[in-house]
Amino acid sequence: MSMKEDNFADWYLDIVEKAGLSDKRYPIKGMNVWTPYGWKIMRQIDTYIREEFDATAHDEVCFPLMIPETEFAKEKDHIKGFDEEVYWVTHAGLNELDVRLVIKPTSETAMYPMFSLWVRSHQDLPLKTYQIVNTFRYETKQTRPFIRVREIHFFESHTCHVSEEDAQCQVEEDVEILQRIARKICLPYTLLVRTEWDKFPGAHYTVGIDTSMPNGRTLQMGSIHHYRTNFSVPYDITYEDENGEHKHVHQTTFGMSERLVGALIGVHGDDKGLVMPPGIAPFQVVIIPIFSKKNSEEVLAACKALESALVAGGIRVKLDDRDDRPGSKYYDWEIKGVPLRLELGGRDIENGVVAFARRDNGEKGTISAADVVPGVRMLLDVISEDMLARAQEVQESRYQDIETLEDIPQDKILRFGWCGCEECGHRFEDTYDFKILGVPYVPVPFKGRCIICGEPTEKQAYAAHTM
Repeated sequence: MSMKEDNFADWYLDIVEKAGLSDKRYPIKGMNVWTPYGWKIMRQIDTYIREEFDATAHDEVCFPLMIPETEFAKEKDHIKGFDEEVYWVTHAGLNELDVRLVIKPTSETAMYPMFSLWVRSHQDLPLKTYQIVNTFRYETKQTRPFIRVREIHFFESHTCHVSEEDAQCQVEEDVEILQRIARKICLPYTLLVRTEWDKFPGAHYTVGIDTSMPNGRTLQMGSIHHYRTNFSVPYDITYEDENGEHKHVHQTTFGMSERLVGALIGVHGDDKGLVMPPGIAPFQVVIIPIFSKKNSEEVLAACKALESALVAGGIRVKLDDRDDRPGSKYYDWEIKGVPLRLELGGRDIENGVVAFARRDNGEKGTISAADVVPGVRMLLDVISEDMLARAQEVQESRYQDIETLEDIPQDKILRFGWCGCEECGHRFEDTYDFKILGVPYVPVPFKGRCIICGEPTEKQAYAAHTM
């Protein structure tokens, strides 16, 4: 068994450190420093997010970091959900503030007082905004880079609509956007409607976006929420319809965080290090010159020409011309998970080829030097497709359908019949120490019995240990 599967927690921390993704030595626990390589990965993900939301008529905004307690407290379910997790600012210099300030854990209560000023008429709708910011939550569990931190790099979209139906259309658009982003970063996921007791505070319903980790636990990477008018009523976000009647808007949000990076590490990494999907790899290709004493200038010139050709072709490239052994360079770039390694030596130049090695499966071969740019592009596309297919296959293998509560496997994601009532749900969670993740957002045909009470049901629930 690999170290990744045998001791995922230690493997994960070891990979984060060796690959240079984050530095946890900052003097506030859970507030880590993004080091250059990790930040490049996050920025590439942010780029895809911006592209998708700009293309679907969302406008990027940037709201202040702090929220007055008076605004934060307007939605009672919301503040109740966060009251143990927020940081409070109580003083400005030596002066005690009349109204405490919350360092935002999420942005509903920061944005919606402004939405009430921005929205006046049905012509102002839909209002579709997003921002990429840092949020803060006082995480009391053991912190872990990207997965459980106190300062969170966070994407969130916030929208307002004329009706519940129009807001539901936005949820459907969010699901499509998620599908495109997840394909680019090669991450499998399930969409599950959370239980009433686990939905986002103040939401009408919440759709969790979950993937699975090698230790059998699930990791929630993000969520989509339909609010109905649960926030627009307390924040008085209304519009005047075509008949002159004032109505409250219906709202949605969609959020994902730096947990996407944690998911990428856990889903794709191996005992050699990271395995980066080409779409978000800071360097998609690394070029390793293979020198001899007689041809170093010729090989280096050929490598620089290869680098220039690939850069001109829109490929992110690193030429490693350090004075070091090729084997040492291989090791360094394997840890960082560069998808494709190209090697060029005197014999390759004579034969008109470039040697390659894939990081994801170790496959080796050669590409014609004359066709190197389209050849590399094709290989990167194949790597992406193969990585996503393998990850989906692994995730599917972690599901376990159960019909009884005897001998429940502890390292699987469970699927079973559930009547949907809270009493049965809480009884299951309290007795077996699994969390009910919810039921599929896209309904699947199912007929069975509730695994707790035995009543007939058409609901299939998912449950797992969570990160």
